[in-house]
Amino acid sequence: MSVIEVTNLHKRYGGTVAVSDVSFTVAAGEIFGVLGPNGAGKTTTVECLAGLRVPDGGEVSVLGLDPRRDVTRLRQQVGVQLQESQLPDRLRVTEALELYASFYREPDDPARLIEELGLGEKRKTPYAKLSGGQKQRLSIALALVGNPKIAILDELTTGLDPQARRDTWGLIERVRDRGVTVVLVTHFMEEAERLCDRIAVIDRGRVAALGSPAALVAAVAPEQRIRFRPSVPLDDQLLADLPQVTAVTRSGSQVVVTGTGDVLHAVTSVLARNQIIAADLRLEQATLDDAFVELTGHRLTD
Repeated sequence: MSVIEVTNLHKRYGGTVAVSDVSFTVAAGEIFGVLGPNGAGKTTTVECLAGLRVPDGGEVSVLGLDPRRDVTRLRQQVGVQLQESQLPDRLRVTEALELYASFYREPDDPARLIEELGLGEKRKTPYAKLSGGQKQRLSIALALVGNPKIAILDELTTGLDPQARRDTWGLIERVRDRGVTVVLVTHFMEEAERLCDRIAVIDRGRVAALGSPAALVAAVAPEQRIRFRPSVPLDDQLLADLPQVTAVTRSGSQVVVTGTGDVLHAVTSVLARNQIIAADLRLEQATLDDAFVELTGHRLTD
């Protein structure tokens, strides 16, 4: 069941078109990624979903509500944390959550959220004294304190060190496990591949592709490469005859097998039956970054 439906969304600022004919749906209970470079129109898109901006054209439905007409009702059901969100430096963790909880008719327990998100030892700490990762934990808590059905999280891991980023990924997965649908705005490929059930790739204000990370990669680069050194001389035809294999080549002492589908299982099964050990075996697959280049003609960081 779709909880978000966007059809031909359009938004401009003066003479600049920020979002042009963007369409997608989000299913209940999924982590839906909005992926693209800075300036692609990602934040503008989700701000239109949350009723924070009024689109110039198109239709938006969130939980059956129109963000333009039903913004008060919608904000009781959607938690939002945007990239530029900041709190007063002296506001303590507990104070921030209790303040946000007061905005909702049926809020979650702030004390429980503080413990669940690993902020128990920081409950009396002012916002300015929190680390980057702790601020992001607080951001997630603030997005959840209203007991929302949907959480919109915009670039939560920007500026975090690798460990803090992975910790935040775990928190986002736990948000989904609570039954909350998550709309995750990101420009990190690894983040999108790790977390998202489906992705809308947005480039220059348009949806360049829509689907699961695996489907997007498979659509533009279905082939895989397997590299290994055989323990004994190998007749290449033994592998070339497999239906999953499209090519067998040599690179020095390495055998390079190109194929599709479950080519790895097919190759390793043949090697095992012939008592051949595949030393230094490595599987090379296309990545979401490769798919982005194929779909848009440039890298995400360009």
